[in-house]
Amino acid sequence: MIDLNLLKTGADSLGVVLDDKALERFDAYAELLVFWNERINLTAITDPEGIVKKHFLDSLALLKYCDIKSDAKMIDVGTGAGFPGLAIKIARPDIDITLMDSTQKKLTVIEDIMKKIDLDANIIHSRAEEAGHDDTLREQYDFATARAVSNLRDLTEYCLPFVTIGGSFISMKGADAKAELADAEHAIEILGGKVIKFDEYELDGCGERAIINISKVSNTPDKYPRPKGKMQKQPL
Repeated sequence: MIDLNLLKTGADSLGVVLDDKALERFDAYAELLVFWNERINLTAITDPEGIVKKHFLDSLALLKYCDIKSDAKMIDVGTGAGFPGLAIKIARPDIDITLMDSTQKKLTVIEDIMKKIDLDANIIHSRAEEAGHDDTLREQYDFATARAVSNLRDLTEYCLPFVTIGGSFISMKGADAKAELADAEHAIEILGGKVIKFDEYELDGCGERAIINISKVSNTPDKYPRPKGKMQKQPL
């Protein structure tokens, strides 16, 4: 369905090597994404070139700007149709990835896709503000990531509780990343984080992008994350 040469060339430019099996899986992923999108609203991007550039390559950019060690544990918060988590898993099957979303229908689609491309990942149906207080999940991951979910201040409150000390929350953002970071600095400090890397870049078809790497330097206080309503009424 998709132009595999465009995908491979784009991945190469990001320093991500996709073997034949990965390319085959991405092609099947794209086809299944379009199939399911006709039944469940997953994405507005369904043209083959858009899927390659705005979903697959945009997700894989994380691997260029962040050093993800072999067998690392990562949680993708608000994974939606599997971005960036499932795309990263296809490129790096060694990573232990958990895909979390509050919408069961989306997770059902992901489970179907994984079964058909013969790939395993952990699936969690939960709201981040609830899962962040689960002792089996809290501070259990080397990395947490999120793409196009919420503003960085709230996103840090959702995601940093999952990260172990010494790990990182990696936020994938658009052109307004600097302004979001300025608004989130106080929250990042309160939640036990420290910005260690801020990368801005342009990706063909996606415009200006940014990846913000927030290291977990101390335990997140027990009361965080708070319920969504409280976060909105009393932003950090």
